[in-house]
Amino acid sequence: MPLPIVILPGYLAGALEYRVLEKTLQTLGFPAVTVPLRWQDWVPTIGGRSVSPILRVLDTTVKQVLQQYDVPKVTLVGHSAGGWLSRIYLGEKPYCVHPNDVDDCAWSARDRVATLVTLGTPHTSLERWTRKNLDFVNLSYPGAFYSDVRYVCVAGKAIYGDRWRSWLAFSSYKLTCGQGNTWGDGITPIEAAHLNGAENLILDGAMHSPRGNRVWYGSPGLLERWTPYLA
Repeated sequence: MPLPIVILPGYLAGALEYRVLEKTLQTLGFPAVTVPLRWQDWVPTIGGRSVSPILRVLDTTVKQVLQQYDVPKVTLVGHSAGGWLSRIYLGEKPYCVHPNDVDDCAWSARDRVATLVTLGTPHTSLERWTRKNLDFVNLSYPGAFYSDVRYVCVAGKAIYGDRWRSWLAFSSYKLTCGQGNTWGDGITPIEAAHLNGAENLILDGAMHSPRGNRVWYGSPGLLERWTPYLA
């Protein structure tokens, strides 16, 4: 039996948005559980504040899944911001870059995770509110940092950023990587979704999220492109 999968939602997203992905993975034979977040749980993190409240729920979920399935490790799937949060979770360096980060600063979860899959994750950002968190991640754990963890980074190629024809994508890409005229999933440009040293994939037609019944990373025909990488 493959290792169980823990799905970490993206920024301001709740677990409900990932139920279809969770059920589809289960149908394919992968035990899958979504971290039980509500969108309101992200409110304390708004404005570039500490993501420790989310990491605590992630840690509890991972430990429950390990116990439930009696396995030593899980596969962690992080969507959007959930991907770089997962990189913090793997690490042993104290995440104490905010005034309220006094407890549970180091998660040291690399021994509990066999594979990290990131879906449309902006691993870089020029946005002022995100910089403190992402600078900590990328300075502490650059690229596919741990050799004993498999890193799989999935990017979508759905919308080319154009100042006039696709302003939202253009603006998001520029704020993320400094270049608006590039390809991405409508929110995250391809170059920001990949990590040095990781197994980097590009999915043609994959939009950033399933909202509005969009074709995204978890849709039939695209999901099968990255599930072979699951442990």
